[in-house]
Amino acid sequence: MKRKEVSEIKKTFNPTNCCISRICSCYVDSEKNKRTELKEAFLSLPEEETFKYFNIFKSALSGSIGKNMVNMKFPLFTEEEGGTQNFLLKLRDSQLKDDALIEAFYDKVIGSYDYGENYYIILIHCAYDIPAKSLDGLEMYDASDFVFEFIQCTICPVKLSKAGLCYNSELNTIENRCRDWLVEAPDTGFVFPAFTNRNTDIHGLLYYTKNPEQIPERLIDELLGCKIPMSAKNQKETFQLIVKETLGENCNFEIVKKIHDSINEMLEETKDESVPFTLDKYQMKKLLEKNGASQENLKDFDQRFQESQVDEFPVFMASNVANTNSFEIKTSDVSIKVAPDKSYLVRKQFVNGQSCIVIEASGHVEINGIAVI
Repeated sequence: MKRKEVSEIKKTFNPTNCCISRICSCYVDSEKNKRTELKEAFLSLPEEETFKYFNIFKSALSGSIGKNMVNMKFPLFTEEEGGTQNFLLKLRDSQLKDDALIEAFYDKVIGSYDYGENYYIILIHCAYDIPAKSLDGLEMYDASDFVFEFIQCTICPVKLSKAGLCYNSELNTIENRCRDWLVEAPDTGFVFPAFTNRNTDIHGLLYYTKNPEQIPERLIDELLGCKIPMSAKNQKETFQLIVKETLGENCNFEIVKKIHDSINEMLEETKDESVPFTLDKYQMKKLLEKNGASQENLKDFDQRFQESQVDEFPVFMASNVANTNSFEIKTSDVSIKVAPDKSYLVRKQFVNGQSCIVIEASGHVEINGIAVI
């Protein structure tokens, strides 16, 4: 799924465009016991509750594609009878009206989700009447040929509110506040099937994680059956390792700075595109060659790329391997950060026989808030 497709589904989570037909949920305590369950038509809930649920569903479609939202594909064997994809397809097709399937789903989550505290599993069934688009890209809501029928699962931590004082308006007093168990924003979840090219793709799903570095591997493996992709952190570390090993002794300040600048330039050029900018093996090789890697450096690049096991994950998300917030230089004693588009202000040169990092300091200069000359 692309950014525009995610946004399109996200827009259905409001009262005007609501396509949610049914909601089922289960509150699980820290001992993995089912404490309470909900099964009913979504629009039969009180209006105040539906707004809070909308916020939860939108939260599980937020963040960056490739970090918080990851497109996953099902291995073929999972689509056979008894496979994980086959089970999810049956769950969707039941429109969440088959109690046995719902209970089996809860049991699968509880059995594979390693979380030592209370949490709330929410399942919704949706039927989105996909509006056609005119030649100029405008949506025509009165013209639709397809319906995207999907389920979304969100898993939310449930935590006790903090102790404190509150104002009692009835008694006009300040008193101890009652502590409640609060449903927080989701930690993880998924949309199945995927909404690819604005249509149903039963061979994939969109997975969400609040923390990209804490992916529940067992849940993905046992509940979804999808191959776990390389995390954003691992992508960055693998990319950096390939650059260092390829350049070898030529891994100098200027070449690395040029690589950083080139990636950020490409990200800026593609920022309005719906598909995130990625680097495959060929593009990465061209990037290194363009910015100073010699043919001698690159002669073992293909083998090095394969040895890093990147062949299982054939592309890097450019936003995962580049620092789009700052250009950072570190020594053993000093850390320097500048805006990514101002890297030209920093250079490395010899001063009085010493290798130094030199920063152009024209205009206003402050030290701890004090303007200096």
